[in-house]
Amino acid sequence: MATGVYQVLGETMSRRGLGGRSADVPEYQTMLRVLFTPEEAEIQNAMPAERFTPGDIAAKTGKNIADVTRILEAMADKGTCMSYTRGGTRLYFGPPLMPGIFEFQFMRGTSTDRDREIACAINGYRKAAASSSTPARTVYPGSRVIPVGRNVQAQAAVQTYDQVIEYINTSDPIAITTCYCRHEAILIDEKDNCGMPMEVCMQFRTSAEYIIERKIGRRIDKQEAMDIMRRAEDAGLVHACVNTQRLDFICNCCACHCAILQGVLRQPKPGEAMLHGFVPSVEAERCTLCGVCVDRCPTDALTINGGDAPTRDDERCIGCGACASGCAENAIVLVARDGQLAPPADRRALGQAIMKLTMGGGAF
Repeated sequence: MATGVYQVLGETMSRRGLGGRSADVPEYQTMLRVLFTPEEAEIQNAMPAERFTPGDIAAKTGKNIADVTRILEAMADKGTCMSYTRGGTRLYFGPPLMPGIFEFQFMRGTSTDRDREIACAINGYRKAAASSSTPARTVYPGSRVIPVGRNVQAQAAVQTYDQVIEYINTSDPIAITTCYCRHEAILIDEKDNCGMPMEVCMQFRTSAEYIIERKIGRRIDKQEAMDIMRRAEDAGLVHACVNTQRLDFICNCCACHCAILQGVLRQPKPGEAMLHGFVPSVEAERCTLCGVCVDRCPTDALTINGGDAPTRDDERCIGCGACASGCAENAIVLVARDGQLAPPADRRALGQAIMKLTMGGGAF
């Protein structure tokens, strides 16, 4: 029975989305067995696409509601399903592996034997999946950048969806967690530490409710949220998120560890793989050719070729502003990108946009 339930689970999680990775490797099943017990796998297979109650699962599986509730609560504590209360009713939701379950495993920042076991299983799967096939070209970006606002050209019109402060000011609650990508790396090899700030992954609204309730992260106020974002910018991290206007998280990513940026960097033209509305512009009169901007660029989009200012490669630039925030001479500002697109309204609209271009064989 256990083998059969895990085979079905593999199909279930693949339908929810694998973050562009392959399920056709043995390490996929190995990872699922580490993440889910057989009874949890059975419950996962019965979860509908939308939020649900224990009674919904009980009716589908023939189990009693008390047993289903016990299993769901354990899964919510472990980060393999989400849970929150609406109108006095306890609801649950089955997230995809990524973004979702993978991240929840390491957001607490703990370093137990169980944490290391999960990290090794997920990392083993990722490596096997990455080596099993050539990454497909992005037909429509699933992620986007929110620029460093303090470096945007003063007269530029900045949409609300491109402002970190807008998400912070309009969200309640807000949660902060450990960077799951950097912490996963440390769990596998404690020397694999790039030294970047760790407590920088931010969640909003429903995701934050779940994170706070299950003690996966902690609640923060708006002032601390802004302080954290400023520290992330000073460190050269990239404000990265799903390519939608409505957000439930913002990651602050490094190119050496973070899954979002690493996926973008595997593309031949990273600038096309991540939606962005701005690009850096250098004032040659202020520039001293110190090279700090070149070193801070996460996509190697800037080079110094003997001119009076760095040269920008638009096929690699993602408009994050890491170059500008690190410039001591204030020689770099972010200017509006020609032909910039608005991100889809929500995840449903994003899925429809990706599906439309995938089926049509086009690119955005």
